[in-house]
Amino acid sequence: MNRANWDDLRFVLAVAETGSVSEAARSLQVTHATVLRRVAAFEERHGAPVFLRGARGYTVLPDKLAVLEAAHQVEAAILAVDRLLTGSASAVKGPVRITSTDSLCQTVLAGLTHEIARGYPDLRLTLHSTNQALDLSRMGADITVRPAKALDDSLIGARAGLLRIVPYRAKGTAAQTWLSLEGALGRTVAAEWMAQSLRKSQIGMGSDSFMALQALVAAGAGQSFLPTILAEADTRLERADWPGAAFTVPVWVACAPEFAHTPKIQVVSELLIARLTGLLV
Repeated sequence: MNRANWDDLRFVLAVAETGSVSEAARSLQVTHATVLRRVAAFEERHGAPVFLRGARGYTVLPDKLAVLEAAHQVEAAILAVDRLLTGSASAVKGPVRITSTDSLCQTVLAGLTHEIARGYPDLRLTLHSTNQALDLSRMGADITVRPAKALDDSLIGARAGLLRIVPYRAKGTAAQTWLSLEGALGRTVAAEWMAQSLRKSQIGMGSDSFMALQALVAAGAGQSFLPTILAEADTRLERADWPGAAFTVPVWVACAPEFAHTPKIQVVSELLIARLTGLLV
């Protein structure tokens, strides 16, 4: 596979992973038009479409699934070699890329990464905000800080604390409509509770981002589950009393096993765990 083919394939794999050109562009940190152009170039070069385009996004055509699975394996091997080479230095220096959700990035991680950077001036920390639980190597990330019921088998790490999630509404209102949890949030325990406890007529508009849901609740669009670390400091909001509608989710600090003992990854991970333990439930 020549370099041009490989470069285009990265964009194809990102769209296949996210099901969306916009999400792929965000994860690759390029424009929407760039992703469209590179996917089109790949399909034109191979003389056949890869995706079925629909109102709900991009779906890989059944006869192309085996091809993309093989491409994933090649990609993983190439990225693993690259990261092993760049992570082999023994000193605590160089780039460390951290990925987490938008709510954690904007509440606790911005301050923590700044604190770590001040203590280790030879580190170059990058904070990547995404609510998609994507593969670390694909995202060019080294460490993930992510709420989840359990740690993925492909990662190694530790639980740093618990994220508490409860319903909120605009202060002084009696909101009856619920805002739906979309995307990755649609697979949470809070979303499961909504599906089991509410009628469809009670659920209105929604979002795949707690940050966006916070703004919608404050605007009076309805009530929603929000992390307490995000909503408690917002004077526009108040807790909505719903029996049984309070949940905690573990927050993990993790990395790929082959990099767990790389000095810079080990130091940053341990500092994040120590600091987060004091800030989460």
